Amino acid sequence: MQAAVVTRFGDPEVFELTELPDPVPGPGQVAIDVSHAAVGLIDAYVRQGLYQDRPGLPQPPYVPGLEVAGTIRSLGAGVTGFRAGEPVVTLSGTGAEGGYASIAVVDAAMTASLAGTGVDPALAVAAVPNAATAHLALTEVAHLAPGERVLVHGALGGLAAAFPGVARTLGAAGVVGTVRRAALACARATALPYDEIVAAEDLIESVGDRRFDVVVDPVGGQLRTDSLQVMAPMGRMLLVGNASGDWEHTVPSNALWGGNLAVLGFAAGYYLPTHPGRARPAAESALGAITRGLVDIPTRSLPLAEAAEAHRLIEHGGVAGRILLTP
Repeated sequence: MQAAVVTRFGDPEVFELTELPDPVPGPGQVAIDVSHAAVGLIDAYVRQGLYQDRPGLPQPPYVPGLEVAGTIRSLGAGVTGFRAGEPVVTLSGTGAEGGYASIAVVDAAMTASLAGTGVDPALAVAAVPNAATAHLALTEVAHLAPGERVLVHGALGGLAAAFPGVARTLGAAGVVGTVRRAALACARATALPYDEIVAAEDLIESVGDRRFDVVVDPVGGQLRTDSLQVMAPMGRMLLVGNASGDWEHTVPSNALWGGNLAVLGFAAGYYLPTHPGRARPAAESALGAITRGLVDIPTRSLPLAEAAEAHRLIEHGGVAGRILLTP
């Protein structure tokens, strides 16, 4: 098989397109002929070496990629419920490697069938893992209740864009998004089910007296602290990323107890391996939102040989939707 290999930690130029032996699924696994592999900011962070000392994450040389769509190639021992040739998509609990290749081996528990859904594989890998993450974050961690209001930062980003549609399916009374001021005009043309999109730099002035029960923050930095001022009592902030790259920023803890607020972290890649039974219901919820047109995430596809360019694009920011690699 062909694979885009990270040969060492560093800048995007560390990728090398390589021929590797075809992998064989072990017990409880499936092999997938990959049609599309999603590129995530977490892929870039791992490649840069930011997490090189964290147990369980890969060391070079390795093949990145958490999420793929394609068709079942073969089944490992004990796997039932799938058949060869069946269209599938994987979730974000598959580890941090293996997707940037023409064949990927993943746990069957982290795989969802697309048969009969009519969902295109490019949209599936762009939206299903993130919509499943949104479902888990909003239900298992933030405990979103019908009638509550949601604020989503980085509103058009690959992960953030899944939250408004899922929040709607869970009964949210309103969803407001934020983007950088320079992107505001384009963002307001989105088909995603936001009530309004405002400039992140003007957050406090733009929302006025409105208060939010759940804030979804994949951005971090000063915006995270500003958000505390627009949260309702007993509000919950979900930390799901740090696209700002500000790793030194801290939240003033006194504002939390004074405002009856909670700050909660969530990463599906760590949650799902220890809660595999939650994967299938989350995927079904995600597919339901997608088929209703609530998670229409734009995609841009590049060939596998251009993995370095895909990483450059995602690191520079400003990419609406998701970048995909096609073997």
